[in-house]
Amino acid sequence: MKDKPILLCFGTRPEWLKIKPLVKLMDRSEYKLLFTGQHTDLLKDVEVDYKITISENSNRLDSIISDCMLQFPNGDFRGVLVQGDTGSVFGCGLAAFNRKIRIYYLEAGLRSGNLQHPYPEEGYRQMIARISDVNFTPTELSAQNLKDEKVHGEIHIVGNSVLDNLISFPKPTMENIVLITLHRRENHHWMNEWFEEIEKLAIEYPNYKFVLPIHPNPNVKKHRHILKNVNVVEPLKHIDLINTLIKSNLIISDSGGLQEEGSFFNKKVIVCRKTTERPEGLETGHLHMCETPQDLKDLFGKLIENPYISSKCPYGDGDTSSKVLKILRNDTKL
Repeated sequence: MKDKPILLCFGTRPEWLKIKPLVKLMDRSEYKLLFTGQHTDLLKDVEVDYKITISENSNRLDSIISDCMLQFPNGDFRGVLVQGDTGSVFGCGLAAFNRKIRIYYLEAGLRSGNLQHPYPEEGYRQMIARISDVNFTPTELSAQNLKDEKVHGEIHIVGNSVLDNLISFPKPTMENIVLITLHRRENHHWMNEWFEEIEKLAIEYPNYKFVLPIHPNPNVKKHRHILKNVNVVEPLKHIDLINTLIKSNLIISDSGGLQEEGSFFNKKVIVCRKTTERPEGLETGHLHMCETPQDLKDLFGKLIENPYISSKCPYGDGDTSSKVLKILRNDTKL
C-alpha cells in the first residue's frame, strides 16, 4: 500500500464486523478508523482515530456529511472505505466524492429491486455504488447488478467479509433451538403480529427452545410481553449469537447478516421480509421468504421437519479480507 493510510468508516456493530477481519490483517500504519457515532458501545473495544459527535436535536446524516467535509481535506489518508447500507456509508461516501477522494465500497451490488424495501438502505446502496471507484461484491450476481447499472468503478468479486469472523467456530450441531431476531423498520408496524405468531409456535412445539435476543428499539421492546413461552434475552454479543446459531435447528429473522451467517453454517433461515437483497440463498435452499406473520406457521412446520441442507454457502468461504487487502495494496491509483 502507498505511504498514506486508508480511512475505514463505520458506525454500527454490523459495519464493524465487516471491517474487523480486514483490520486484523492490516498494519496499523495502513489505516485510520472513523467512527460515525451510532453504536457507541463499540468504543469500549475499538480505538478510533476520528469520531463524529452527534449533537442534540441534530440530524445524524447531516452531521456525518458536514463533519466529514470538514475533516477530509485535512485528513492524512488517500482513500475512504465504506461498507453496507446505513447512513454511515452514504454520508462518508458522499463527502469523499465531494472532496474527490478515492472510494472503496465493501459489500457492493446487493439489490432488492425496490427502493421502499428496505428503506432507506436500498437507495443508499444504489447511490454509493454509482460514485465508488472500487466495488467489492460478495457474489457474481451482485457484480452483475453493478454491470447492468453501468457503474463507472472497478468491480471485484470477493465474498462477504462478515463470514471471515466465522472460520474459527466449531462445526454446527442441532440442539432443538430456534433462534429469532426481528428489528427492521419495515416490520415495526406489525411487530406485535410477528410476536403473536412466534408465541403460538413456541406453544405448539414445546420440545424446542425458542430464543429471541430482544432488540433495544422501543418499537420492538414494547411488545416483548407477548412472548410468554419464548426465552427473551438481552442483546447478545456477536460471539454468543453465533454460538447460539451454531446449535439452532432453524432461524427466524429479518436480519441481513444472519441470512449470510446462517447460510455459512448450513442453517435454513426464514426471512421475515417482503424481499431480500441476498437472493442467492433462495436458490441454494438456505433462505425462505415469509412476507407476513400469517405465513409463518405453515412455513415453519414445513422446514422444522427437514432442517438439514448440504448446499454450499453462496456468500463466500471466509477469506474475503485477504482478497480485499491484496487489491488495496496493489492499487496503483492510490
